[in-house]
Amino acid sequence: MPDITINGRDGDFSAYLSLPATGSGPGLLVIQEIFGVNQSMRRMCDDFAAQGLVALCPDIFWRQEPGIQITDKTDEEWQKAFQLFQGFDTDKGVEDLKDALAALRGLDACSGKAGSVGYCLGGKLAFLMATRSDADCNVGYYGVGLDELLGEAGNISHPTLLHVAEEDEYCPKETQEKLAEAFAGSDLVTLYSYPDMPHAFARVDGIHYHAEEASLANGRTYAFLKQKLA
Repeated sequence: MPDITINGRDGDFSAYLSLPATGSGPGLLVIQEIFGVNQSMRRMCDDFAAQGLVALCPDIFWRQEPGIQITDKTDEEWQKAFQLFQGFDTDKGVEDLKDALAALRGLDACSGKAGSVGYCLGGKLAFLMATRSDADCNVGYYGVGLDELLGEAGNISHPTLLHVAEEDEYCPKETQEKLAEAFAGSDLVTLYSYPDMPHAFARVDGIHYHAEEASLANGRTYAFLKQKLA
């Protein structure tokens, strides 16, 4: 599918749209990593579409530089990614995502319910979609800086799934313990930990990709989305 345009409150930005074979289904907002709406994110959208979901991945770096599509393969690309990350306005980014969620729900292909899933920076933003939006469910993969957001945890009102990599250099053990403690016994938040896994273990073709654990995490995500977006 070609990219589409989202008419946001502060301006227009692009998003990659992937439709299921049936042409319609529940919506899923797929939130990018720090490398933009690149081939990895587009492939993830296609994988979600293969699960019967209408997957939409918006460009959240559009305010800085529209159309970013880089990889994790070179030092130059990493420097560019961190520059974009450091310049990213989280609050405005969440507003953009809420606009994208509304646009997703408004598509003829979307059957009604819509959730979010995010990776890395997107994992943090998926958590914030759980606390600040009306998304029907949310999934975060190895979100960064979640310990700083736990003050918002009481705002979560829809089912949320968090995948935590135990050897994530961007999520230290102390943070993992805080997350486990915060959501122990929660009826809304499910947390899965992955021993020996580094950050971004589910990034297809990424330098830390681990096929077996990625398959486990993705299987849990697919089952969760199928149940919550039915």
